[in-house]
Amino acid sequence: MVVTTRVRIDRIASSTRNAQVSPDAIVGPEIVAEEGYVLAVRILEDKATYNTVEDPTGRMVPLRAGDVLAGTLGSRRALRGYAGEVPSTIAPGDTIEVLNLGGILGRCTSVNPDVGPPFRAEVLGAVLSFPALGDRVGRPAHIRDHAIPPAGELDCPIPVVYVAGTCMNAGKTVAATELVRGLSRGGLRVAAAKLTGVSLMRDTLAMRDAGAVQALTFNDAGAASTHAGMTVAVARGLLNRIAASRTDRPDVIVAELGDGILGEYGVQDILLDPGLMGLGAAFVMAAPDPVGCWGAQQLFDRQFHLPITVITGPATDNDVGRSYVAAELGLPAVNARRSPEELVRVVREAVARWRPATAGSAA
Repeated sequence: MVVTTRVRIDRIASSTRNAQVSPDAIVGPEIVAEEGYVLAVRILEDKATYNTVEDPTGRMVPLRAGDVLAGTLGSRRALRGYAGEVPSTIAPGDTIEVLNLGGILGRCTSVNPDVGPPFRAEVLGAVLSFPALGDRVGRPAHIRDHAIPPAGELDCPIPVVYVAGTCMNAGKTVAATELVRGLSRGGLRVAAAKLTGVSLMRDTLAMRDAGAVQALTFNDAGAASTHAGMTVAVARGLLNRIAASRTDRPDVIVAELGDGILGEYGVQDILLDPGLMGLGAAFVMAAPDPVGCWGAQQLFDRQFHLPITVITGPATDNDVGRSYVAAELGLPAVNARRSPEELVRVVREAVARWRPATAGSAA
């Protein structure tokens, strides 16, 4: 007989939101050690930095020693954050780490000194779900529950502005948010999506605050983080859902590709998919320096066979970078923070020139 325990959850991480975890949760000892399952853990220490978690409303709330957190098993491969993975086995009493602000749980394998060590937490058990009314036996909750399903075919006739970057913290979200704001103020109905990365609502909430009529992430599709081999089906599912809306159907979609074009989150798969790229009306590239700008153009030309519409990010903070991009790469260079109107103008002109490709799914 499996013994379950009722546990009071102090903090519910945003990554768990599809599972609809209750503050009064039932926890079981049988844990499925796979990405996407929801665990209850007890935080073991206090921290002075990187010491908050995002809750399902998007608020950042502090974590303290003794807090019981509902988080999601997952991996992370962040250049400027933690790297970690799901252990092969997990049992109550084991120690696990909090790998990101969205409450992803795993075994930390590498630490960036800028953020210090992650929170350590004691595993209490698997949060159980009781999906049918009157169920007396629960099953381990998973963020696939109530998720947008991945799609084998693309059914979206709406132009997409893809915002990519050379790495994390390159300025992608700033550019995407300014594009949502500017295109919306220009009279277009704009939806937003984050197609790759590690679970966190912050970026799409910023885009909704900027005027997006819809804002979805891969987490809405039941993924804790994205990986090569799964991002295309997830992206199709999200874009199909946006296009299917009767009340909030947009004129254009701004889609951020989290992490970098050489990272481990499956960005390359999306950029190589003919169906998804057929929707690409503009390709905005964020880069931190001239070398990143040059490398991005080389990859887009030689590997992805896509045109970069405009360069943004820290590389365009002053005339030095902007002059290099214009003179050596022959591309527009516009800083999203300082000249958002110009960025919107360049992208809107590209959207106006877009014509749909042949409908259908990618191979």
